[in-house]
Amino acid sequence: MSAVIDAQRAPSARRISSYAVQPAQRIGSEAQALQVARELAQEFAQGAAGRDRERRLPFEEIERFSRSGLWAIAVPRAYGGIGASWNTVAEVFKLVSAADPSIGQIPQNHFGNLNVIANAGSEEQKRFFFGEALQGARFGNAGPERNSKNVLDVRTRATLDLHSGDGSYFLTGTRFYSTGALYAHWIPSRALDDDDNPLFVYNRHDAPGLRVIDDWSSFGQRTTASGSVVFERVRVPAAQVLQVKDFLKQPNNIGPVSQLIQAAIDAGIAHAAVRDAIEFVTTRSRPYADSGLERAADDPYILRDIGNLKLRLHASDALLERAAGVLDGLPERISFEQMAEASVAVAEAKVLSTELSLLASEKLFELSGSASTLAVHNLDRHWRNARVHTLHDPVRWKYHAVGNYALNGTPPPRHSWS
Repeated sequence: MSAVIDAQRAPSARRISSYAVQPAQRIGSEAQALQVARELAQEFAQGAAGRDRERRLPFEEIERFSRSGLWAIAVPRAYGGIGASWNTVAEVFKLVSAADPSIGQIPQNHFGNLNVIANAGSEEQKRFFFGEALQGARFGNAGPERNSKNVLDVRTRATLDLHSGDGSYFLTGTRFYSTGALYAHWIPSRALDDDDNPLFVYNRHDAPGLRVIDDWSSFGQRTTASGSVVFERVRVPAAQVLQVKDFLKQPNNIGPVSQLIQAAIDAGIAHAAVRDAIEFVTTRSRPYADSGLERAADDPYILRDIGNLKLRLHASDALLERAAGVLDGLPERISFEQMAEASVAVAEAKVLSTELSLLASEKLFELSGSASTLAVHNLDRHWRNARVHTLHDPVRWKYHAVGNYALNGTPPPRHSWS
């Protein structure tokens, strides 16, 4: 399961992106988007346990997911999309993640990149890349370097091609945590230019010198294929490079939007764990011998714990909706204060969704009993998925951000992990 596979050279690691972009339907409204998400979630839930158990990568499911049109709902109306609210985007992620959080996580960077393009792209880049998304193209990600000092330490270099004179670059570096890259038509990456200025570089999946390696061996979120991407002097045309030096110094919603999606995925995991705990207790669990009861579902201690989980689930949903509402209420040009408020609101939602996904996936076994640990049920996937995904941004630093802002008026750091 953990073998390293070069996805461009090994036929066994088939990449969807090896094929032409499949046309996606056009979603006409946010109500339609939510309905389509519910229908897909029901479908994806059927094979989720088996895909996790066997690490069977969801190529066909991702194809259906993107062809549904859901991957383009964040495209602004001015460019042919519906410009869906962040509340709707978060709900879509939560619904799909409750069915299969690996499938739910795979498009997180796609949406993050559409938001970057909306904020920092030129008019020509917006028209081109939004058009790609509307047609069904998927954007992946080449994540942080694995051996760098921290996630903000960028060592991938984009060297200007001085001989061509057309503004193109040669991209060199190795990235990891590249969720979505194996399934993508476009693989964006952060890089530094010759003057150490930050760039967002968008690479075609089949660009010469670009390799996606399926070396993701985590015990959770097994089928996200969040492994390595290698760039060996990949030539990138100027039109595929976003100059973001000045943009990153300005207030923006990039970090809060990224974190909102992370929180929605964790909330989906929590919903799945609570759902399966209730189903197991009511259909399979036996009452404890000392209870004198006929059904485990009548055990007063189980009733108390299920009640606690449901209350926390509703609170988590409410904070997620509130955070999305703060983002939806931001003007086109925001201030640093508004950026801080949005970051704190999302941090609050992230705290609750993180803690609940872990609590619910652990309580599931305590309340359901020994039979729930049998491999045939594969219920431990909920805890494994929660434990792995919630490590994306340590929740202890969310508490710090909320407290420091409340006490000292200190805004959270401005990056995608805050």
